[in-house]
Amino acid sequence: MLSASALGGASSNKSADSGARGPETMEVDIPSDFAMAGPSAGGSSGDWSAARSPRVDEANSAWLSKPPMERFIDILDQLDTKVESLRKEALLLRDQKDFLAMSVDLLKNNEYLTGLNENERDEINCYVQRISNRLGTVELNVCTVRDHAQEDSLHHVNSLIDMIISSADPVMSRQKCQQFLNACSTTDTSVYSDIDPTTVYTDKKFESALLGCTLDDQKTIKKRLQALLVYLTQQTIVH
Repeated sequence: MLSASALGGASSNKSADSGARGPETMEVDIPSDFAMAGPSAGGSSGDWSAARSPRVDEANSAWLSKPPMERFIDILDQLDTKVESLRKEALLLRDQKDFLAMSVDLLKNNEYLTGLNENERDEINCYVQRISNRLGTVELNVCTVRDHAQEDSLHHVNSLIDMIISSADPVMSRQKCQQFLNACSTTDTSVYSDIDPTTVYTDKKFESALLGCTLDDQKTIKKRLQALLVYLTQQTIVH
């Protein structure tokens, strides 16, 4: 709760002992279990809402002596940092979901399914479909601002990667995946700092589409390809 004293009102008697609590700053206090907790069966929703309300912790009188505008800026700076942290955590969860979805797709196209009889294949396919449907109930939406050209580029990149996943030849799929990953890495100077990028073989069609994507999408695509390459390498070793 943003109090009057926090944002420009008179200082309260809390400021007398607030100096012992820390440096001359304020803190936006959001309970760590806010998103997961809910009203208890025996308590009222009003009590729960009051207990879980986000609030501003006024650190000391030095912070309260700042002009109201500076107090607002301090609060907004902290909120901005927390929002960015939330986005990063959500992106990590989205990456995990994408990895699981890719694993399901790879399993559906696994050549060893042909070694099962019809009843066994049906059972496996039903199980895979249940997992896929359950995964589909998880919605993680972190918006990346794209123009029309960037949307088209991302769609093209995803189509090329899907072709690898659906391929029946694990050796060719691994080689193509490596070429795609090379295209991602040639833009990263930390990876090829001592190597001439022109000597690294890449898929030019994929590289062209990749360069049309946003930077956030390029990072996500690279992570997806890294996970896919690990899987395909293991498949190649088995063969």
